[in-house]
Amino acid sequence: MTEIQRSRPAGTGRTSRPARAPRRGRRPEWLAPAGLIALTLVPMAAGSSRLAQLGSGAEVTAENARFFDSPVPVIAHIIGSTVFLLVGALQFAPSLRRRRWHRLAGRVVAPAGLLSAASGLWMAVAYDLPDNSGLALMLIRVVLAPAMAAAIVVALLAIRRGDVRTHSAWMTRAYAIGLGAGTQVLTIMPWALLVGEPDEFAYTVLMALGWAINLAVAELVIRRRARSGMFGPGPDSGPRSRTRAALDLPSATDAAHLS
Repeated sequence: MTEIQRSRPAGTGRTSRPARAPRRGRRPEWLAPAGLIALTLVPMAAGSSRLAQLGSGAEVTAENARFFDSPVPVIAHIIGSTVFLLVGALQFAPSLRRRRWHRLAGRVVAPAGLLSAASGLWMAVAYDLPDNSGLALMLIRVVLAPAMAAAIVVALLAIRRGDVRTHSAWMTRAYAIGLGAGTQVLTIMPWALLVGEPDEFAYTVLMALGWAINLAVAELVIRRRARSGMFGPGPDSGPRSRTRAALDLPSATDAAHLS
């Protein structure tokens, strides 16, 4: 005992504690939502302009005649997509996921996503094809719109049974499809600046590339979350998994990959 006491620093009477390891830097939690919202600014601006044209009775041209002839699907698509992408982006903020906001906002995000998908399908089959769009692009839209709706339905069924892992994965896929218009700005704009207005084939490829990029990144994020075990051992782990239902969506660090 005397030897231990002598080894203590004089005048302290306390044993020295090892220094804490420095914490790793963390990304700001609003980085992912801000990035996702920034990616949708151009499509939302285009949608707002379209609504202004319809509301103000702008001149009807060959480019916008189909919207004036049948305005309901385009109006529903703009509203549904805007709500789905904006409110959905906020779901990636950890501080909001820990509050009632996430669950309440989810009751808005899911119907908005279904409205966006249904109206997108309606537009794909009911409207005349624009000059730079062909049958191939229409078929892609006809496939992706129901796929987005199905992903949301699967996610809703999963969260009702407390399967947070499956819910998060399928909502991530649905959001990736819905965010296609934002990524397509990044695929089409460089082509338009460097090469010129894309023809039908190039436009179809660039549009499909935007969706493909989003879905590929979404799958990488889902696999990364699975490897990290962020949702625990699985959906059948008991009551604990159900109490985590309020934390449905991925962390801001993972979500940042979608931006």
